[in-house]
Amino acid sequence: MRFVVIVVSALLTLGLAAFGVVSAQKAAVPNSAAAPAMRVASNTNAVPAPVTSPILTDSRSVAATRVAQNTLPRSAPASSANGAAGLAATATAPSAAGVATSNIPACDKPGGMGLARIVEIDTTGGPGFGFEHFKQYDFLRDKEIVLTFDDGPWPENTPAVLQALADNCLKATFFEIGKHAMWHLQITKQVVEAGMTLGSHTWSHKDLARKPYATDLDLAKQEIEMGASAVHMAAGVPIAPFFRFPSLQHPPAMLTYLGERNIATFSTDIDSFDFRMHKPEQVIKSVMTKLEKRGKGIILMHDFQRGTAEALPELLRQLKAGGYKVVHIVPRQMLTTLPQYDEMVMKQDKLSSNNTRPENSVVHTIGQYIGGAPPTTSDMHE
Repeated sequence: MRFVVIVVSALLTLGLAAFGVVSAQKAAVPNSAAAPAMRVASNTNAVPAPVTSPILTDSRSVAATRVAQNTLPRSAPASSANGAAGLAATATAPSAAGVATSNIPACDKPGGMGLARIVEIDTTGGPGFGFEHFKQYDFLRDKEIVLTFDDGPWPENTPAVLQALADNCLKATFFEIGKHAMWHLQITKQVVEAGMTLGSHTWSHKDLARKPYATDLDLAKQEIEMGASAVHMAAGVPIAPFFRFPSLQHPPAMLTYLGERNIATFSTDIDSFDFRMHKPEQVIKSVMTKLEKRGKGIILMHDFQRGTAEALPELLRQLKAGGYKVVHIVPRQMLTTLPQYDEMVMKQDKLSSNNTRPENSVVHTIGQYIGGAPPTTSDMHE
């Protein structure tokens, strides 16, 4: 009988020991909520698959820009449990700037250059761009350029610039003068329809660093705001909150004001000085010589100038041959004009209040001389 008691006691002891082992093993297994996080963290250490699309939108370190670029960031390895959790959150969340991927189609024009990247500018706080005056944001890579044109729109010249850009599948930024936009509404609409970025360049191209604007801040604001309102009215759609000061003069008070309005200021990296030139070859030499020294940058030209319009096809050909790539800048948010300045522009244009229909719906050619040489003025008066 004693033997039986000893055997039963031994069996009970072994059973309790086995139960303890099983309980310990269960306690060591992570719960189902934690397991997926660990798997995600380990997966994020893998190198991403090769990118097949030519351009993917992604964020960069520059706070004021979101950049379309052709690579994806590698995930950093986890160095601790906290690092693994962070990687898991990164892997399951959108990219830092919440940017969706976007492809730039290949250029379908023979010999066309095509865009390399699209850069989105967040104008909150009124950032400044262009190393001639602003040194903080350097978003262009080596051999990348941004094409910008001032002082338009202008008959013949602006359409010629648009055609040269279209022939190369390129986009540019146009800083229009308010008065010019109101004089040539149809050309401003062509700029918009061509997919260009449209900014403003004051109402009448006044130097805001000189009197009376330098001492009368309300007058300077009026010159800026009326320009924006006029370009917006001419375009018929909201424009970019992009502004360039005439003569690249930047009064500090007006920079502060633009910051309050969340309007970005654009200077330049390469000033073509094409307004001093009359021959296309001079414009081309000016741009290419400066670009070769600097290697990249925002280029300032004028679609107001005939020489620039004539130079652009050959300039673009040389840029492509030199390995330069064009970046298109677009705004993250559009500009909201101010009603009081909208009204000022409307009063300036009060004599044209009945001219609201497009020209091609008002004026039609119903007869045309088609035999031989066109008649001269003297022929018609004989």
